[in-house]
Amino acid sequence: MIDLSPKMQDAINLQISYESYASNFYLALAYWCDDQALEGCKKFFMRQSEEERMHMLKLYDYMSESGVHPVTPAVPQPPVTYSGIQAAFQKVFEQERSVTLSIHNLLKLAQDENDYNTQHFLQWYVDEQREEEAVIRTILDRIKVIGEGGQSLYYIDKEVDKINIQVIAAEAAEKSK
Repeated sequence: MIDLSPKMQDAINLQISYESYASNFYLALAYWCDDQALEGCKKFFMRQSEEERMHMLKLYDYMSESGVHPVTPAVPQPPVTYSGIQAAFQKVFEQERSVTLSIHNLLKLAQDENDYNTQHFLQWYVDEQREEEAVIRTILDRIKVIGEGGQSLYYIDKEVDKINIQVIAAEAAEKSK
């Protein structure tokens, strides 16, 4: 059994709430995209929602394996409307940056407490966040190149769908290793 300090338990429970919010955030965004007839973006955000839920569940499992009962958080309502697809993806980038910062703070706490098990566990999240931010940055760059006019949304949606397919393929390749 892994000993988690009370401070680490609180910090991991807080991270659970962030991951839970992120899952709901992406779910709400998926259905905003559905209202905008952006099917590729909807698929992308549905997958993101599922992925964030999995991130949350990994934290639950880690705490449980450590002999600690994780706390299921109340989650605030995420935004449900956006002025456009670029604004939506900018909000996504901000969301991912805040999760990255939270993971880094959690890792710093684990280092300060010489909690090597938690440091090792969190390295997966550090790598995952780097990948998440890179994908969103790529999408934002493509939106800037394509523009946001009426017909541009069609191309943006297709680009996001292509990126989604690439990410799914990369994840499948990683799992098969």
